[in-house]
Amino acid sequence: MTIVPVLLAGGAGTRLWPLSRKSFPKQFSPLISDESLFQASTRRVAGPSFAPPLVVTGADFRFIVTEQIAEEGLPSGDVLIEPSPRSTAPAVLAAALWLTRNDPDALMLVAPSDHAIPDTAAFIACVEAGRSAAEAGELVTFGIKPTRAETGYGYIEVSGQTDCLGPAPVKRFIEKPDAASAAKMLAAGTFLWNAGIFLFSARAIISAFEQHAPAMIAPVRASVEGAKADLDFHRLDASAWSDLPDISIDHAIMEKADNITTVPFTATWSDLGDWDAVAREMTQDDGGNALKGNVTAIDCQGSLLRSEDTGLEVVGLGLENALVVATRDAVLVADRSRAQDVKDAVAALRAREAPQAESFPWDARPWGRFETLALGPRFQVKRIVVKPGGILSLQSHHHRSEHWIVVEGTARVTISDEVKLISENQSVYVPLGAVHRLENPGKVPMVLIEVQTGAYLGEDDILRYEDVYARNQGAKG
Repeated sequence: MTIVPVLLAGGAGTRLWPLSRKSFPKQFSPLISDESLFQASTRRVAGPSFAPPLVVTGADFRFIVTEQIAEEGLPSGDVLIEPSPRSTAPAVLAAALWLTRNDPDALMLVAPSDHAIPDTAAFIACVEAGRSAAEAGELVTFGIKPTRAETGYGYIEVSGQTDCLGPAPVKRFIEKPDAASAAKMLAAGTFLWNAGIFLFSARAIISAFEQHAPAMIAPVRASVEGAKADLDFHRLDASAWSDLPDISIDHAIMEKADNITTVPFTATWSDLGDWDAVAREMTQDDGGNALKGNVTAIDCQGSLLRSEDTGLEVVGLGLENALVVATRDAVLVADRSRAQDVKDAVAALRAREAPQAESFPWDARPWGRFETLALGPRFQVKRIVVKPGGILSLQSHHHRSEHWIVVEGTARVTISDEVKLISENQSVYVPLGAVHRLENPGKVPMVLIEVQTGAYLGEDDILRYEDVYARNQGAKG
């Protein structure tokens, strides 16, 4: 029996700000290699033991998911779109109910899509070690052999030592401990880090919800049964979903069930939950510094320095145990001991409505991406990149006119009833209210500079008439 990977890709972690934000969270970013964490996750479960992955994500990320899977050259399974984030318990239950439509005994490997697991062979061997227990109706977790007294992870206490290769009975789950408790658990040798990765049959996990979280069954089932097709995606019904609690699978099920076993995993693993964790996974220089991008470190020790913009130089001088992460519009400077507290900085930015709290200066779209280069009270300058074959919606605006200048490639432009090709160094004017469309008919990315002028320049000033990506009205649809 093949295992169906269920990849959870709807989260928007804040501890890796400013690289991870609500508009483009960490799972889709190349944090420690040239591929994104989501891509690494899909490749990890692409072997003969696995079916194509079932991905659970949010509406804003649906095209990113399919595009990144296609870039890996891997087959894509179903993509379920959550109407709103509700943590992992509703997402797991929805995936189980979805799979039971064809096979009630389907084996599900539930995994976050933002973890680093370099040794794929060891990971697959660990999954196979838990297969028989999962087929027998057990809820199998995968615990990580701890290498330090970590306070940022939850723990699993097992019956006996953690050196066994097969499933071991679980005694209890422990929330993130203080430093003293973490040190005692490390010394005891009977505790594992909780990786948040699970293997069970759809039947077994649904039964566990019926026993331990029965109030969730009806709304999730109604949401699944009311799912609507949206191109190649499946939108879960929003009306039923809105009644669900925001609760993790650990709190809803794992801390209550009595049929849980764990398989210890002794190879390298990290949830990359904060910048300190990222630094540990990066190559380090002789001073223990983790460096990425246009960075110069002078007399620095144990620091993380990253430049996420090719035009931005980061120079560290005499730093010790520092975190410096620079993007085009925001810079984080912190002591490494405060890595877990970056979320508090994001909360402070949200409180004063700073756009950097949740949004990048660039924005992903199914046809490509755009970024704001300059913004004033009545004008905005954007750089728009349209991938080969990309087509923007047929649209108009109530409050702005636009001037397009092609700087790379060729654009096919529709303005009212006129359709024409605009090549590099040519421009076209789109009057206020005119129905228009932009396409890239070529085989290379097309880049243009857009100058907007008008009384209101918000992304929600879009009235769509046709859209090949089946989006609704508004900024993203």
